[in-house]
Amino acid sequence: MDLSTYVSRLREELASAAELGGPDTRALAERLSAPLESGMRLALLDALTAAADEITRDLAPGSVEVRLRSGDPAFVVTPPPAEPSAPPTAPSDATMAPPPAEGDATASRINFRLPEQLKSRIEEAAAREGLSVNAWLIRVSGAAVQPAARPTTDRAPIAGQRYTGWAR
Repeated sequence: MDLSTYVSRLREELASAAELGGPDTRALAERLSAPLESGMRLALLDALTAAADEITRDLAPGSVEVRLRSGDPAFVVTPPPAEPSAPPTAPSDATMAPPPAEGDATASRINFRLPEQLKSRIEEAAAREGLSVNAWLIRVSGAAVQPAARPTTDRAPIAGQRYTGWAR
């Protein structure tokens, strides 16, 4: 995306506004517009970055990034991953909660950042189970917040607990 058109338009607007002040003001505006060009470009890049962030929030789990290439911004669009066409395989852990139904009206969206290595491991785990990353995260999150059934046997004593008595 070439920002030159937009920067030129801003320079023209500055010159038009300066004409109202007379020839001295117009000359000052012309002298200021060249040094202000980098500031104008930076302001436009900030606006494009903010727009890309807003689009990413609405597009999640897809994303839009603004990258500089030869001084000009370029957009990189990462579409949301396609859902697998094959039916998901049964989970290996029976305690995992099933993903919510497709038409679940109570679904909400959350964005979070994680290390690239962890993201790769999550994608691999989801692929092994034949699930999308979203469905896998829903399943694992549901299992993590369910109260775990505490076994009454084969349990290690909690710190501070003591057992006394005789055994044969």
